[in-house]
Amino acid sequence: MRISVCVGNYAVTPYCIPGLEINVYCMEELCYCMKENAFLLDFTLMNDELLGWIEQECGLRELAKALYTLVHKKGSLSAFVVTILRFVGFYDDKIIEEAAQALKRGAGLSNIEKRKSQIDRLVKQKRYIAAMHSYDRLIGKWREQEKEGEPLPAVGCLAAILHNKGVALAGMMLYQGAAECFLEAYETENRPEYYRDYLAAKRMELSEGEYVSLIAGNTEGYEGTLELEREIERLTREWEQQPEFLRQNSRRELRDGPERQKILDEYESVTQALKESYRESVKD
Repeated sequence: MRISVCVGNYAVTPYCIPGLEINVYCMEELCYCMKENAFLLDFTLMNDELLGWIEQECGLRELAKALYTLVHKKGSLSAFVVTILRFVGFYDDKIIEEAAQALKRGAGLSNIEKRKSQIDRLVKQKRYIAAMHSYDRLIGKWREQEKEGEPLPAVGCLAAILHNKGVALAGMMLYQGAAECFLEAYETENRPEYYRDYLAAKRMELSEGEYVSLIAGNTEGYEGTLELEREIERLTREWEQQPEFLRQNSRRELRDGPERQKILDEYESVTQALKESYRESVKD
């Protein structure tokens, strides 16, 4: 069993981490939030309010004094965070170094770019609903800043946000919505791969006849259509060589034999596992 010894006092008044809008009551909570959200942190973290909280609420005057120099002599954000992490000792050197590297990767990026990167990780984790809602909020933030004339990243960032929202929708098999996102991404930034993904989503959404009607005479997407079909053929061949496909295919002839119930039970088990996997992927 691991026992962690707390450093400093447990605060009566919490500190709200700027940008993250998370309240913390002790140094360990502060360290956890900084480590988990290192990529999203910016220089707003380096302020006298935090120093006062560390000194007065947590009773760590020595640490506050060390941080004061970094705040008022324009030290780096990485040095500031690492100083806190090392003082508290909540994490080992490897984790602290990982946090420092995440801080360096995030340096110079806008809050929108940082937030996009965080949401992209939700897609990789197959947390599609949470990712979709987060992308919607991020797109709304973009439109708001655009309307107010505030600085924005290059338009390719917006196209990537739209595209990745489409990926999340495709992960939930909502192909019509995915296709709309892919097409909007393509119209925002003319990248061939965005149009190919649009065609792929439409191919999954439509019947064969409807899809043929869509691409008939579509000279813009002709090459993309051919490439998509070649890719589908390749993936089909690969799937047909997979042990699971071969096993299921070999049992088709046995479904009407004496082992019928056993085989049906196995199919039911596989189906339930797939259902659980899908439910997990669409949790908000």
